[in-house]
Amino acid sequence: MLLQVGGKRSALGLLAIRRVWSMTRSAHTAPQTLEYKPIKKVMVANRGEIAIRVFRACTELGIRTVAIYSEQDTGQMHRQKADEAYLIGKGLPPVAAYLHIPDIIKVAKENDVDAIHPGYGFLSERADFAQACVDAGVRFIGPTPDVVRKMGDKVEARSIAISAGIPVVPGTDAPISSLQEAQEFSNSYGFPIIFKAAYGGGGRGMRVVREYEELEENYQRAYSEALAAFGNGALFVEKFIEKPRHIEVQILGDKYGNVIHLYERDCSIQRRHQKVVEIAPATQLDPHLRDRLTADSVNLARQVSYENAGTVEFLVDKHGKHYFIEVNSRLQVEHTVTEEITDVDLVHSQLRVCEGRSLPELGLKQDKIRINGYAIQCRVTTEDPARGFQPDTGRLEVFRSGEGMGIRLDSASAFQGAVISPHYDSLLVKVIASGKDLPAASAKMSRALAEFRVRGVKTNIPFLQNVLSNNQFLNGTVDTQFIDENPDLFNLKPVQNRAQKLLHYLGHVMVNGPTTPIPVKAKPSPIDPVIPPVPLGEPPVGFRDVLLREGPDGFAKAVRAHQGLLLMDTTFRDAHQSLLATRVRTHDLKRIAPFVAHSFSNLFSVENWGGATFDVAMRFLCECPWKRLQELRALMPNVPFQMLLRGANAVGYTNYPDNAVFKFCEVAKENGMDIFRVFDSLNYLPNMLLGMEAAGAAGGVVEAAISYTGDVSDPTRQKYSLDYYLKLADELVKAGTHILCIKDMAGLLKPDSGRLLVGALRDRFPNVPIHVHTHDTAGAGVAAMLACAEAGADIVDVATICPTMGHCVTCRCRISLEKVFDYSEYWEVTRGLYAPFDCTATMKSGNADVYENEIPGGQYTNLHFQAHSMGLGNKFKEVKKAYVEANKLLGDLIKVTPSSKIVGDLAQFMVQNALTRAEVEERADELSFPLSVVEFLQGHIGIPHGGFPEPFRSKVLKSLPRVEGRPGASLPPMDFQVLEKQLRDAHGDEITPEDVMSAAMYPKVFQEFKEFTRTFGPVDCLDTRLFLDGPKIAEEFEVELERGKTLHIKALALGDLNKAGQREVFFELNGQLRSVLVKDTVATKEMHFHPKALKDVRGQIGAPMPGKVVEVKVKQGQQVEKGQPLCVLSAMKMETVVNSPLSGTVAKIYVTADSTLEGDDLILEITE
Repeated sequence: MLLQVGGKRSALGLLAIRRVWSMTRSAHTAPQTLEYKPIKKVMVANRGEIAIRVFRACTELGIRTVAIYSEQDTGQMHRQKADEAYLIGKGLPPVAAYLHIPDIIKVAKENDVDAIHPGYGFLSERADFAQACVDAGVRFIGPTPDVVRKMGDKVEARSIAISAGIPVVPGTDAPISSLQEAQEFSNSYGFPIIFKAAYGGGGRGMRVVREYEELEENYQRAYSEALAAFGNGALFVEKFIEKPRHIEVQILGDKYGNVIHLYERDCSIQRRHQKVVEIAPATQLDPHLRDRLTADSVNLARQVSYENAGTVEFLVDKHGKHYFIEVNSRLQVEHTVTEEITDVDLVHSQLRVCEGRSLPELGLKQDKIRINGYAIQCRVTTEDPARGFQPDTGRLEVFRSGEGMGIRLDSASAFQGAVISPHYDSLLVKVIASGKDLPAASAKMSRALAEFRVRGVKTNIPFLQNVLSNNQFLNGTVDTQFIDENPDLFNLKPVQNRAQKLLHYLGHVMVNGPTTPIPVKAKPSPIDPVIPPVPLGEPPVGFRDVLLREGPDGFAKAVRAHQGLLLMDTTFRDAHQSLLATRVRTHDLKRIAPFVAHSFSNLFSVENWGGATFDVAMRFLCECPWKRLQELRALMPNVPFQMLLRGANAVGYTNYPDNAVFKFCEVAKENGMDIFRVFDSLNYLPNMLLGMEAAGAAGGVVEAAISYTGDVSDPTRQKYSLDYYLKLADELVKAGTHILCIKDMAGLLKPDSGRLLVGALRDRFPNVPIHVHTHDTAGAGVAAMLACAEAGADIVDVATICPTMGHCVTCRCRISLEKVFDYSEYWEVTRGLYAPFDCTATMKSGNADVYENEIPGGQYTNLHFQAHSMGLGNKFKEVKKAYVEANKLLGDLIKVTPSSKIVGDLAQFMVQNALTRAEVEERADELSFPLSVVEFLQGHIGIPHGGFPEPFRSKVLKSLPRVEGRPGASLPPMDFQVLEKQLRDAHGDEITPEDVMSAAMYPKVFQEFKEFTRTFGPVDCLDTRLFLDGPKIAEEFEVELERGKTLHIKALALGDLNKAGQREVFFELNGQLRSVLVKDTVATKEMHFHPKALKDVRGQIGAPMPGKVVEVKVKQGQQVEKGQPLCVLSAMKMETVVNSPLSGTVAKIYVTADSTLEGDDLILEITE
């Protein structure tokens, strides 16, 4: 009846209400008479989700609400949820604003506030604040100031507990005021001990000390944290109980001496003494122990005439013995789980008790309180578990919560666009799940957390998911060491975040242009290629089936026995003249691959991997070369794959330890490679033999390639004569090559020369298959290939462009010409997408001058691009002439990567410095030559045919060391286990054997590739035009992340430059507005920003988290030891000591006390 009357008080009038209450109270309360005073307006002296929680309760009860906010909280949601909101603490630091009692009371008085709810944290347990409210005539929604003082003073609270007969943990009788007192306590009780803030909780100012050496540092940190969080650094010390359960009992009292409990919560899952997951009721708790805990809690509350909500906290040791810790005289963060299992609204109850109602009047009698099921609360925070739960800050680019039956969310500023600052607690949202038992509640919680999408800042959600799936947790047997003793909780499943990362990439391209260097100002074609129709079912049997069945030797015999000319399609790698060839993306190769498998199953092979494409895939296309190989293998299971192996250089430009070359071939074979075309840029036999041995040991087909230069039909050019090539072929066949290849990298093999060379090789090696590989720079490729075929070649190269597949098919092969037309049409249109790289932009037709300069097709367009980038674009004709002279200077080399690059570097050096060949020879001992030239002369890539040019070599090298013999022979073996561990430490446990090989070949390129994918995700799913040029405003497009997962994206707008040098780029993603902030790289060059620590520079120490520098503990020039504290950072009211990762000398300090830092901002540099 009373609740009904209370619900109609506006109709009855205040006088009638008072009469009804005064008559009814006498039936069930103490004879004390108190006037019922309804609350009209409540201020919450707090922020965030607890402020909103109280506002909602007030609104439900018809009470007007007032918010307060600091200058840093102008964008926070709690001020918008209240009926009124007022700024406090102007000019004060963020936390200090909410601790400024005079300002809060002033706002309350000026705006007719008649009650203040303190929330939790800040001033909630400050007796002086409760007293200030009372003195100002404003009700404090909580215990009386005297009770707040007694309970807030943890020493006095212990004394009261002892007098009430409640067991307590040994500890100091009063707050300590010096380190000496802490030392005396530890001498008496031994370690471990624990420091606790005397005037606050929540884990602030709490530090466990296990050794005497840690005592001073932890005392200082605990004092500093307590002072920052509660305005008072007083501490007390207790004996630390190992592995207890942390059980707390919710109590509720009124003004008439009535006290009830609402059962207990298990808060044992803690990190740094801060609760992470809370459960109600506690699982596997002995009923007798429950009775003792609740009885002691109620007894203690009655001892001090406790009113309003509070929590009595206990530790329970492994023997079931409980110890009183403290009373939190406020609402707890985890009050939600108690509400869920008891169906009691604690905030409603707080407000009604403050108005003067008794618990019985509210229907709250102990015998009526029942437990119904289980509830779990997870605190979702913006902390990174992988980095020691360091707070993360930034803008919420995406926020989508988990909802549904049995899920409750208590949050504040958890919305898209919200800015998470380093000034306050890292709590983002509280997720509460309810179920009939713990497993049911856990299942709902797991499902809800899986639905969350939070982008822009790191969260602890992956960690919480691991907790919820842990058997110890599900069995209800956790203690406060649960997290420390379960390191597998930190085996975090990576968050993919693919969609948002792709938006970041697209935004970056829209703001800053392409991520890959563009040689010419041409735009990708807007026309997409049409994929020819592909029949359903498996592709027909091809030559790869022969290889898999017969092995490399049987495969070679089948090739030699084949009637007619076999073709290798180089369109997938080399056909488009180097610059374009290396820039073609896997995206476009995959689209046509099934057509090739079905239409050209009788190809000898498809060249699709290795050589320059390996590093360029990571360096410029931002994709994994191994993934390309794996995906193409799945799409073309019937056609052999061929790769280019640079002998002892594998797919690199330098020497590697022998075991690295062997391991690379092994991994390549495992991923689907079949034929290894092994060459050396100098035809240096020891390097070639190593590559052949490595390919053979891996189980691959060995195709030894003789690099061709000069002209065997010209009797005046005898350095590279027919006899030279035949002798080299003798050695390669003797070494066991399965196939012999002529590698005509510059297209120098004229028809007559081809007949002469191939004819001689066929006569000498009648049973060895011969393959002629070419780059058709001069335009005579078709004629040369047909001439070679007539002379006995088994295989020649073709492509859709040079030499054209159509010509060769027409003349010698059994391949459908109609299919070739369809294939060519696809590539012609696809070629338009790569207009910025197309060789026709710099080479409009075949160039016969290649017969003079001998520039390889693999270098011609690249050399032109390099000349442009060095400001020599208008002097390319001179560069080509200088190339001839540079080649003569170096002794007339075979020119193919990397020797061709050496000649090209020297040529550009000569043009840039206006040097003739004679001047270079004359001044060789004083010029600063390109490093590639110096290393070649030292012998780093091997010994050229005919030896090094003298005296040029000696004049350049002077006293520099020379490499004798095969360069890689002296290198120690590479330790792949150590490398893998280093990669896992740097990039996580997702590192694969393929990643290890990428890092072994190109450590810096791989590092940059991983950093790119960490930022932008897998961009290989983007169409090529979008990848290179980005979308246009208002353009709509689709991106298929994987089968069945397609993003619908629309580019909306590009924002203006902000103070941080960023532009906001707006998109519509699957119908929802998304935006990303992109740094304008051009604009930021003109703006000053704090430098970042470079991850690959060992001595650069970066901020592990955003925050403020509390103290710098070293000076410039000081010697430091590994592990020595360098500085102290504070963020989210938690302090972190940054320790030195190495011993050395402090070279430079970039911060001072009170500096505000972002994550990875450079703190200082140490030199070893």
